[in-house]
Amino acid sequence: MVDFSEFDTRGYRTVDVTTGYGQWVGSYEQTVEDVMDIALLDDLAEPRWSAVARAADLGCGTGRTGAWLRRNGVTAIDGVDLTPGMLAVARSRGVHDRLVEADVCATGLDAGAYDLVIASLIDEHLPDLRPFYDEAWRLGGPGATCVVVAFHPHFIMATGMPTHFTDASGEPVAITTHVHLLSEHIMAGLRAGWTLVEMREGVVDEGWLAVKPKWERFRHHPVSAALVWRKHS
Repeated sequence: MVDFSEFDTRGYRTVDVTTGYGQWVGSYEQTVEDVMDIALLDDLAEPRWSAVARAADLGCGTGRTGAWLRRNGVTAIDGVDLTPGMLAVARSRGVHDRLVEADVCATGLDAGAYDLVIASLIDEHLPDLRPFYDEAWRLGGPGATCVVVAFHPHFIMATGMPTHFTDASGEPVAITTHVHLLSEHIMAGLRAGWTLVEMREGVVDEGWLAVKPKWERFRHHPVSAALVWRKHS
C-alpha cells in the first residue's frame, strides 16, 4: 500500500471522514464537478441501467449518484453513508427508498438483495479495499453488477492533493486520504469473487479545463476511473 504522506504537497490539517464531510456538506454540491464521476457513468456500456431492479448506493453522500441513477431508469435505490448531514441532504432529494447511516464495509443491508452495488468517489477514504469489495459481493444477488468510480491514484500522486474542502473560516481542510493503485482495486475485486467486465479512465480534457482552467498543466492526466464488475456465481 502506498502512503499518501509521501506525495502530500499541501500539508493541510486533516480530519476524519465523518467530521470532514459533516463540515463540507453545505458546499459539497458546488465543489464536486460532474466531470469527475457522472461523466464516467454516462460513458459506461454496462450495466443497462433501466434493467436494474434494486440498487445499493454505498457512500451515497448528498444523493448525487442516486439522482443520476433515477434519471437513468433505476427505480429502487437504498443509500448508505457515514455522515448524518450528508444523509439529510440526500433525504431532502427524495431519490432513495431507504437511507442508512453505516459504514460501506458493514452496511447492515440484506444479503443478495441488489442487482447493482455502486460507489462513487469513496475509495480514497478506505484504508483497505478488500472489506468494501467483500461487502459489495455479499449485497449482490446472482448476476449482480458492482460499479466503482475511484479517484485515480495517478492524480493523487502527481498533484500531491488530498480530498479537501474549504471550511467556514476559509481554511482548506483535508479528509483522510489513501492512495490505492488500480491493481489494488483489481486484486481486491477478484479475491472477493467479482469478474471485471469494463474499465474506463477519465482524463483532464477540454471538459475538465472548462471548469478547472488552472489544471492546464495536467492536461491528459487521468483523474478518475470507473470499474464495472459482474457476479457470476
